[in-house]
Amino acid sequence: MSKLRRSMLFVPGSNAAMLSNSFIYKPDAIMFDLEDSVSIREKDTARMLVFNALQHPMYQNIETIVRVNGLDTDFGVLDVKAVVKAGVNAVRLAKTDSAQDVHNMEALIAESEKEFGREVGSTKMLAAIESAMGINNAVEIAKASKRLIGIALGAEDYVRDLRTQRTAEGVELLFARCSILQAARAAGIMAFDTVYSDANNEQGFIHEAEHIKSLGFDGKSLINPRQIEIIHNIFAPSQKEVDYANAVIEVAAEAEAQGSGVVSLNGKMVDAPIIERARWTLKRAQSGIRQ
Repeated sequence: MSKLRRSMLFVPGSNAAMLSNSFIYKPDAIMFDLEDSVSIREKDTARMLVFNALQHPMYQNIETIVRVNGLDTDFGVLDVKAVVKAGVNAVRLAKTDSAQDVHNMEALIAESEKEFGREVGSTKMLAAIESAMGINNAVEIAKASKRLIGIALGAEDYVRDLRTQRTAEGVELLFARCSILQAARAAGIMAFDTVYSDANNEQGFIHEAEHIKSLGFDGKSLINPRQIEIIHNIFAPSQKEVDYANAVIEVAAEAEAQGSGVVSLNGKMVDAPIIERARWTLKRAQSGIRQ
């Protein structure tokens, strides 16, 4: 059963103040950014800052991800080598258009692991899909590497590629979201939604977070620490859901003990998918009940 990754907090790699203490906000993962949030003249400095932050003792107890620059830039290879050397948990590929992009990054990560004495295969990957081509190739991308923990939607570049704009309703993202979710599930990995860029619109964020949860996403990228508690609460099961999950697990255990292949609860059949969903509900409940 996968670990919880409800919240992935973006932290600009050039912001020394945020790098020094962003662990205090307790997201499920910290995502240091060396790409879009960092200007060209700050790329080398940001890489050094992130390299040092990754070795900070307080970041050893939280999953760390770094969004690196593309391998077709002057910075991508240097980024990957630095963060692998520093012991990052996962590398986020920006603008993933094809499975070959994943293969190229995987080869560089493996080379870096060998160079710096890290266990080969220990550095995971997260592929961000941000274009029409990427959406068309989502299934191949999702299946391209065993290192992939998931695929994520990058909405700003995607809507630009479609020659449209983001709306409050998110109609323009529905196909992309469903495509990413289907591809992730087909590959047995996780699916992550894009950031909600209006940091001051709490109701808008809540609406979008509830929407992507109902679609089946595992979590969401965030740009504001205030969004962490909100999304954790949205993704948390209610007490009613927890009670039902406990009842499902109980009747399933009783049926197994009696050697019965038939399981029912309140007159309704309880089959394997319902039991698995109950287990996942109880796992999420370990981090809190929805308020």
